[in-house]
Amino acid sequence: MIISQTPYRVSFAGGGTDLPAFCEQEPGAVLSTTIAQHMYVTVSRRFKSNTRVAYTRTEIVETIDEIEHGIVREALRMTGLGPHIEVTTKGDLPAGTGLGSSSSLAVGLINALNAYKGNVSKRSDLADSACRIEIDILGKPIGRQDQTAAAFGGLNYIRFETDGRVTVEPIACREDTIRHLEERSLLVYTNLQRDANQILEKQSAATNGRMSALRQMRDLADEATAALTGAGDIDEFARLIHTGWELKRSLGCGISTPLIDEWYDAARRAGAEGGKLLGAGGGGFVYLIAPPENHAAIRDALGNPAEIDFKIDRAGSRIIFIY
Repeated sequence: MIISQTPYRVSFAGGGTDLPAFCEQEPGAVLSTTIAQHMYVTVSRRFKSNTRVAYTRTEIVETIDEIEHGIVREALRMTGLGPHIEVTTKGDLPAGTGLGSSSSLAVGLINALNAYKGNVSKRSDLADSACRIEIDILGKPIGRQDQTAAAFGGLNYIRFETDGRVTVEPIACREDTIRHLEERSLLVYTNLQRDANQILEKQSAATNGRMSALRQMRDLADEATAALTGAGDIDEFARLIHTGWELKRSLGCGISTPLIDEWYDAARRAGAEGGKLLGAGGGGFVYLIAPPENHAAIRDALGNPAEIDFKIDRAGSRIIFIY
């Protein structure tokens, strides 16, 4: 039996510039971190000569082609594994909440399947394989930031070149900067789940008419990175995150909604310095940054929504159990 643990991610700046519609024309860049919320994948041998896949539902099939879960089906094909195998997945948080859970699943599953075969996976290979499944085979209208973040882990500046290359640069910042960032961050749940693919399809189609805003969003990833390095200026970082969200929701395409705008404005009035809706948009988690003494007022202003602790996970996808 093999169990992999793969973190979810929070994207601070540059989201959307990793989409092919943009980064095939000019480079994109994202500043993101993985957090201590995870996707777990278990791979084990099955006595019966069929395949069992358990997620929010259970599939028992005779051939790989019959598996309806696209990521699992294609990962098994890619690794050449089939009958006599059982795959189970469990996430700390629901899908469709803006934290990159689908890509965390893809990365964690490939990692676990490779380990089941006795192989150690390079982080770049995990990201590439997950992208190949999600983008090339399944045709999802997504970029490459989520798979890269899940595979490498930590706080990173990720650049997407026009020739398809992806470079990952860990952010060199002081420990007290990380601590202050964690103390000032809030992750609150809108209680809305959405289909990110529809929003991303609209955004990709509208890219050529929004290149100026997307360039500014990409450049904010550089500026936000600079704010965290050296002495670390969390106030400036918060201001940049706010500017990035203003730019992102100006793109339209269903990224924000009147309810989300109302939430964000209420949080700002209660003392949030900056923030953004995570993921493609339309729902999921909202990231907010504010002095700790303002957190209670922000929670009250939003009706005390469900929330999760913001803690940076320094490691990417890893194998945590082998038996």
